[in-house]
Amino acid sequence: MIEFVLALPLLLMLTFGLVDYGYFFFAKNSLVSAAQIGVRAAVPESATNSSVTSAISASLTASGFGNSSYTITTNPTDVSTASKGAAVTVTVTATWSNVGVHTLPTFLGGIDSSKQVIGTAVMIKE
Repeated sequence: MIEFVLALPLLLMLTFGLVDYGYFFFAKNSLVSAAQIGVRAAVPESATNSSVTSAISASLTASGFGNSSYTITTNPTDVSTASKGAAVTVTVTATWSNVGVHTLPTFLGGIDSSKQVIGTAVMIKE
């Protein structure tokens, strides 16, 4: 019984840490995937910023993220003005406090609430 009482906090910390970091990798993968979908929507000649935003929004809504929990940045700022052959970059950023699962406190090794989760993708304009 004493061994169980001594080992239980460590096992709980490991379990909650796995949940925290596993969800971090899910969130990171979802943001990278959304950025890839957004940049695919940005490279056709007729692309607009609203088509990029709606493609990213649809992807992240399917992943379970709310519309206000992330920001979208494009380079160039207006994708419709990018010239053919120019690189178009789409970055999707979220703060861990908005998208994360906080099962393990930071002082025990959990992820800090101010951590930025970033997904970026680059393609050439058609």
